[in-house]
Amino acid sequence: MGRFALLLLLAFASFQALCFAADDDTVFHDSFDEPFDGRWIVSDKDDYKAIQDLKEIIWLPIGLFAYIDGVLGVAGVWKHSKSEGHDDYGLLVSEKARKYAIVNELNEPVSLKDGSTVLQFETRFQNGLECGGAYLKYLRPQEAGWKANEFDNESPYSIMFGPDKCGATNKVHFILKHKNPKSGEYVEHHLKYPPSVPSDKLTHVYTAILKPDNEVRILIDGEEKKKANFLSADDFEPPLIPAKTIPDPDDKKPEDWDERAKIPDPNAVKPDDWDEDAPMEIEDEEAVKPEGWLDDEPEEIDDPEATKPEDWDDEEDGEWEAPKIDNPKCETAPGCGEWKRPMKMNPAYKGKWSAPLIDNPNYKGIWKPQEIPNPDYFELDKPDFEPIAAVGIEIWTMQDGILFDNILIAKNDKVAESYRETTWKPKFEVEKEKQKAEDESADSDGLSGVQKVFDVLYKVADIPFLSEYKLQILDLIEKAEKQPNITIGVIVSILVIILTVLFRLLFGGKKQPNVKKPEVAETSNNQSTSGEKAEEEEEEEEKEGTAAPPRRRRRDT
Repeated sequence: MGRFALLLLLAFASFQALCFAADDDTVFHDSFDEPFDGRWIVSDKDDYKAIQDLKEIIWLPIGLFAYIDGVLGVAGVWKHSKSEGHDDYGLLVSEKARKYAIVNELNEPVSLKDGSTVLQFETRFQNGLECGGAYLKYLRPQEAGWKANEFDNESPYSIMFGPDKCGATNKVHFILKHKNPKSGEYVEHHLKYPPSVPSDKLTHVYTAILKPDNEVRILIDGEEKKKANFLSADDFEPPLIPAKTIPDPDDKKPEDWDERAKIPDPNAVKPDDWDEDAPMEIEDEEAVKPEGWLDDEPEEIDDPEATKPEDWDDEEDGEWEAPKIDNPKCETAPGCGEWKRPMKMNPAYKGKWSAPLIDNPNYKGIWKPQEIPNPDYFELDKPDFEPIAAVGIEIWTMQDGILFDNILIAKNDKVAESYRETTWKPKFEVEKEKQKAEDESADSDGLSGVQKVFDVLYKVADIPFLSEYKLQILDLIEKAEKQPNITIGVIVSILVIILTVLFRLLFGGKKQPNVKKPEVAETSNNQSTSGEKAEEEEEEEEKEGTAAPPRRRRRDT
């Protein structure tokens, strides 16, 4: 019994030691279980200072209020809000197209030079991701020249880390601001080829692990997406260690420097039979006018059924002319009007002559300025990290519904792993299952939605003024039901019919609607009646177009 008690005591002591170690390795953690007021400071800068109390401005005239909202209304409101579907709270970006700036000062600065440092936080794009950033800035001490209540995009940071997606930008930023000891300038060094941002509505956890061997690892949801070395020119742009030499800014290219690798052969002569004036195309002398061509028939004729409008004023509107329609005689003939031979490529065409290219005997290559020692060059064994004194979020986002949670700074990646397992993973699994159910429901709703489209199309076919084309419309709908992939084409075809009929009703004309049926995939039954074939050939031969409305033509004055 005594031995068992001793084992329990040792186990308890080990557990306590692990807990204390975890507490010692956790430098900063905010779960946002409590409201953020008092811990986080919203910037007082005009761009980020939202007008939240209407009592302050209710007395303003409407026009002046609108002006102020237009000028100062770019600032968004931070909210302490639950993550959708959870009882877990976070820091919420609540409005679209707004600027946000908020900062939390650490109790004491954190050195990045001692051992490992882990930066981790959760973020969720609850309304999806179209155009928004959700990155954090890890700020230098205020001696660098900034104040918490004046935090803005110019405030000096040591590291910027997190997702950003808008337009062509889609990456998880990792930017180190590093001081050049020679020039004294702070330079932004961007991680090359960073991972892309998950584009769903789930909670994701982003982790950056800075190792003492100059390695940095980027994890998304606990999975390593990128490994880099701070001192490698292949991993950061620009590299932390500058080039030893640079192009001499004062060096000039000599006037006689020839960069042309090839030149026209000065001894070449244009051949005597080279005709530069020969046309590219000539008439096809072998072409023969098709039999049945109607030379004396115009392609268009006056609409015999058109009548002059009662309100037509010849003095005001000019001489009335009937609208034109396609000549019905031309529909059965190979063509109407003056026949002309078609054009063909001219076999004698050679174009403008130019001398062939030869190697340039004076070629010296592409000129480059000579290299000189780089005055800003320095050698480095380890990055000269600036300490972190605060965590800030400064973004200008087109996206609302961005939720931040469980912001962590730790000195041990096991601590970050523990938080992922206990705070992030349970939420993520719930959201993933819910998303899966919604996707399955959307798929089934999509099928029922297609059927609703067909129901509407059947009702369209029953519209009285479309009765002349009802069979044609029904035929299109039936084909779309058999092959849903042509539904869009069917809808377009029916719209063409409707618009054509409306034009006829409004403006007259006898032109039949020219609707090309959507192509139907081949089936095992590949036969069709001669009537169907003839109908398809007729449709292919029909020219596109609709009856033109009556045109008012004025006399020349």
